[in-house]
Amino acid sequence: MSELRLEGIAFEYPDGTRALDGVDLVFAPATSTALVGANGSGKTTLARHLDGLLRPTSGRVLLDGTDTAGSRVAELARVVGLCFQLPDRQIFSSTVRDEVEFGPRHAGFEAEAAVARATAALERVGLADQLGTHPGDLGETRRKLLTIASVLAMETPVVVLDEPTTGLDARGIALVSSIIEELVTEGRTVVGISHDLRFVARTFERVAVLDAGRITLQGSPSDVFAEAVWPTLRTARLEPPPAAVTGARLGLGSTPTEEAVVAALRSRG
Repeated sequence: MSELRLEGIAFEYPDGTRALDGVDLVFAPATSTALVGANGSGKTTLARHLDGLLRPTSGRVLLDGTDTAGSRVAELARVVGLCFQLPDRQIFSSTVRDEVEFGPRHAGFEAEAAVARATAALERVGLADQLGTHPGDLGETRRKLLTIASVLAMETPVVVLDEPTTGLDARGIALVSSIIEELVTEGRTVVGISHDLRFVARTFERVAVLDAGRITLQGSPSDVFAEAVWPTLRTARLEPPPAAVTGARLGLGSTPTEEAVVAALRSRG
């Protein structure tokens, strides 16, 4: 289990764009947290600080209490696995097998262990029958699942998924949701970035809203999608999930998911 803690993180790109501005956030062990916000709010920039691909202009990233400033990206990759938003920016091997085995092999695992990890990860995403397939021959949905499998094969204590449901149908979204829940049950820390607030509300235990590089809301889905804070959401150019709107119209209180709406109606008798 690993805890990631951000303390006063600020980051400026070379052109002077200030993408993060004093972010304080804790990703506790065995929990799932979603980062949400409009395009350009700083979500992906923040995620790339977690595995050292970007380093803060000021502030600290702490991994189990230790500042990661002195850690190389290769060292952090054994702890924090990052799945990119766009599969084709991550995939580079000529077969599905090689793509998923690459991470474990280069992390120093013996061939047998690398194969076992890759096989288990591919089974998890439903691609175990595609070992010899060229990734380019997979559809967009399965390429996305392939990148998730590549991260799962590393078995890192922290898993970061950037827009994991992009291009997926309802079945694929349900699969990703179940994988995230399983990872948390296994004691791993999951950080997700998503524009799909329905998926976020159904899947993640905590939600943090980013707006112009700052955290403007954080808490459980019930807290973050409650009617009282909709003005803050809308300032961040976000709309509450449909279930939350339905619950508010019916006077049910905060109902971020369809299941919460049904439960609230039943409690009324």
